[in-house]
Amino acid sequence: MGDPAGIGPEIIAKAWKARELHSLAPFFVIGNPKAIAAVWDGPISIIGSPHDAASRFAETLPVLPVGEAHEVVPGFSSGDGAQVALQALEIGVGLARSAAAGALVTGPVSKAQLYQVGFTHPGQTEFVAERCGISADSAVMMLAGPTLRVVPMTVHVALAQVPGMISQELILSKARVTARGLLRNFGIERPRLAFAGLNPHAGESGAIGREEVDILTPALAQLRTEGVDAVGPFSADTMFHPRARAGYDAALCLYHDQALIPIKTLHFDDGVNITLGLPIVRTSPDHGTAFNIAGSNQADPGAMIAALRMAQSAAERRSATSAIGLP
Repeated sequence: MGDPAGIGPEIIAKAWKARELHSLAPFFVIGNPKAIAAVWDGPISIIGSPHDAASRFAETLPVLPVGEAHEVVPGFSSGDGAQVALQALEIGVGLARSAAAGALVTGPVSKAQLYQVGFTHPGQTEFVAERCGISADSAVMMLAGPTLRVVPMTVHVALAQVPGMISQELILSKARVTARGLLRNFGIERPRLAFAGLNPHAGESGAIGREEVDILTPALAQLRTEGVDAVGPFSADTMFHPRARAGYDAALCLYHDQALIPIKTLHFDDGVNITLGLPIVRTSPDHGTAFNIAGSNQADPGAMIAALRMAQSAAERRSATSAIGLP
């Protein structure tokens, strides 16, 4: 559910209401059922096990309750709500790892509130990776929409720290996970990866920065020897127009905003965060809690619907390929 006071409950309910229109597979909510009732008057059923969800889904929105069902005021986050969000996340990872659920879709959370209840990770991606026994460096955050997929190679760090974090090892690690993730989750047999430069104009052959010459170019050459279709580094300001996007399957960017500005410009209402490199499928709508509109019936469920559909297709693809012995 994410934070019960955010727009998570509303977009989940709206996604269920649109289940037939978008051919959504049965899903269930983990969290506080009162949070949904506070923003929606549709049918809810309380379940005791994930196994109950499929039989209830056609007629009601199944909810697996977490902790005490505190009253929720939409738009007003609280420590109780953050505790529910954290417990729900923990349970969701466990159910996906045990195959009691086919995939995990995480709702938007307030990290500020989570930190108040003992959360120590930079975000949900790192938490899920740790619980899956995967190092944070081996989990890759990809933001995906209908016409663009991007990977930020550094994420929630100050911009001043980024140049010191860029290394050949980082680029190789992220690129390998991305290439394998595009195969496993999207069925792209030979992924085409395009790399953005760090500096304006990709450094102008070293005239305005050496990172492209000294770090990126050798790393891309190594990837190509491994059979990865890696091109670049390119000036980031030329990578995201329609003709450029047609030439690659994912753009790998050096810092947060270099990746997220184009994806949110193009796919603000249907962008999905998918974590690559995990033993489970995990997606999330690519937006925040939007406390300012929670409870006002203004939240667009497009990104939640897209996250559910991507989780469904990735889980089905993984199941099919594992059945015939593919990685």
